[in-house]
Amino acid sequence: MPTEVALLESHALRAEQMGRVEVLDKVKSLVMLPDGIHLRTEDVARYFEVSTEVVKKLTQRHRAEVEENGLRLLRGAELRIFHRDMMSLWGGEQGESYPQAPTQLTLCTRRTVLDVAMLLRDSDIARSVRTHLLDAEEDLRASYASLDRRVTRIEGCLAGVGSALQELGPVLGRMSQRLDSLDRKLDRTHQVVGAISLRLTDVSQDVVRLDARMHDLADQLRDVGRRAV
Repeated sequence: MPTEVALLESHALRAEQMGRVEVLDKVKSLVMLPDGIHLRTEDVARYFEVSTEVVKKLTQRHRAEVEENGLRLLRGAELRIFHRDMMSLWGGEQGESYPQAPTQLTLCTRRTVLDVAMLLRDSDIARSVRTHLLDAEEDLRASYASLDRRVTRIEGCLAGVGSALQELGPVLGRMSQRLDSLDRKLDRTHQVVGAISLRLTDVSQDVVRLDARMHDLADQLRDVGRRAV
């Protein structure tokens, strides 16, 4: 479990947390520029309740890291284009104009603010952000541990099922052989029944023919009796 000191000192640990910018709004609302993406240095300082100079010195000491996480410096044509885009989005109150930097402007993103939160030592807001990150990390680790225990129990159950299936294998094999034998006997029985059925049909036809001959014989006897009289 990482500690707050480890988070302050380790670039690698901070990099692991950079996708969790949602913790910022859990501590305090961020005031963004009209595009909803960027903040100025003074906005970052206002969020952490420190001076703008403190944020500037911090970003200078960790320039490469904060630039990896969204910090940009705009000048010249790029700055003019950015101001033009922001003015088109600006919805300030009557008489309030969009604040423009004269020659250059440092922009930050939520990732930059989160990075500053993990670097800034003397800010209660930054400490609260780090606490949220570490608490969420602990909850996540606890969830993983619980999931691991469940998986272990399931694996144990499956191992028991596997052993039972191995024991049932010979029994199922013998049952399969018995069923095959019964199927063969049933087929032979069906054949015998079919032969008997055919034979009974032949006998029935013989009885019908015999009955017809007896009727004919009876008729002949009656005719002989009448002639004798």
